Amino acid sequence: MPTQELNRELDAARDAGPVKDIVIPPCPQLLVQLQDELSQADPNPQQVAAIAGSDVAMAAALIKIANSALYARREPARSVAQAIAMLGVKPTTTILTSFLLRNAIHIDPTLIEHFWESSTRRSLAMAHIAQQMYGVDVEMAKICGLFLHVGIAVMLQGVRGYSGTLIEAMARRDRTFVETENAVHRTDHAVVGAIVAKTWHLPAAVVHAVRLHHDFAVLPDASVPEEVRQLVAIAAIADHLVAHHEGVKDQREWSQSGPKCMAFLQISANEVDTWVDELYPAFEAVVVV
Repeated sequence: MPTQELNRELDAARDAGPVKDIVIPPCPQLLVQLQDELSQADPNPQQVAAIAGSDVAMAAALIKIANSALYARREPARSVAQAIAMLGVKPTTTILTSFLLRNAIHIDPTLIEHFWESSTRRSLAMAHIAQQMYGVDVEMAKICGLFLHVGIAVMLQGVRGYSGTLIEAMARRDRTFVETENAVHRTDHAVVGAIVAKTWHLPAAVVHAVRLHHDFAVLPDASVPEEVRQLVAIAAIADHLVAHHEGVKDQREWSQSGPKCMAFLQISANEVDTWVDELYPAFEAVVVV
């Protein structure tokens, strides 16, 4: 699906389709300010610190994550400015985006256990894979991982009966997850998640990768930008790595499409197996605040 067609589909779904009745969380003003600063030719860490420090909970979360085992710094950060100096401006913005996203969507944790932990692990996995690839933006891959399944959380929060659909979709063997969603609700988490990403002013490549992350027919489609196809393939591998870590035995989508994704990225199964071990400490160190 070409980029222009994707944009038209998302706009139509948001304005007139089944999604129009789903409450899409608005982009927080703090994130707009962060994005504006990050768009500058030379982002000012002091300005980023001022934005992050304007919300006590967000500032505390940033410092806690900076001091977590995930980063294993010798000296702990004692202020927002120190945390940003340790992490860098772009990684800080990704962490703050994750915090704002979790606080914008409120779901019953008993409905979908460990959702945010899994999202964080997926984000870390996508960043790790991106680091092994030439020309792939690591922070873009990381933010894509955070938003990849956000449509599930939004639909759980705002669509009547979706919790039952979620259970059914995970159990069905005769059709895919998104086919079950569409059969019941006439939309799916990929569409909803892409609308959230677009509403939050994320890069177009992320928006389109979230929309297409279950559509592996796009991998050889030259009408879709290569960076989008790369993110789709990386996301599939990241999902596999997270599922493996979390003990998910039945990975139907990976069995069917994993080889295509590895071939597209020119990655071997041995490399993926190596990443299982390399990512284990980071996965175990995940902190959600």
